[in-house]
Amino acid sequence: MNIAIWGASSGLGAAMVDYYHAQGMNVIAIARNPNKNTKLAEYNITSICCDATDKEQVEAAVSALPNNTFNISTMGSFRSDTPVDYIGHRYLTNALEQSTSQRLLLITSLGCGDTWKYLSERAKAGFGSAVREKTLAEAWLQSSSLNYTILRPGGLKDGEPTHQGELSQHTEVHGAITRGEVARLSHELLLSSDAKGQIFQCVDPNIAPY
Repeated sequence: MNIAIWGASSGLGAAMVDYYHAQGMNVIAIARNPNKNTKLAEYNITSICCDATDKEQVEAAVSALPNNTFNISTMGSFRSDTPVDYIGHRYLTNALEQSTSQRLLLITSLGCGDTWKYLSERAKAGFGSAVREKTLAEAWLQSSSLNYTILRPGGLKDGEPTHQGELSQHTEVHGAITRGEVARLSHELLLSSDAKGQIFQCVDPNIAPY
């Protein structure tokens, strides 16, 4: 299986690279600056430089992917002057629609879409702008022709898969989860035909949120 990880240089994207490489998959790492993730050279992983706020760079990156590549996007830009959350995913969705790679798993966060009402006023003030950008990305993807799944994790913490994360839908949840566990759950969703066109959230009830 070919897996393209968008946002692979750090954070959740880097954890995705670690996880899928360990599963023996052909990982393609895409990031504005792939060199930030030293594991890419260590793993001998193909990397593509791409500023996702640039439409032509996104189209070029998608055209370089093998046919029928599964795509996972962890792209985000908290407090950036040029946030990638919406525009980058708009460009990515549009480019994938014109390719053979029709499967996209978009990672956003709790608080997006219909879960906005569950965010505290403090959270809305602190990172509400990023959540709203991600909500726009979700809406653009949902109105596309792609086979998509959206995953909204709770607060992200460093750590390996715990095998204790819980996927849920249509209910209020709060909490945290390790990046490694989000990667493991993303694998479950990619392999599930029932996950297509669906939105899930995930937290690990055994991890303290703070």
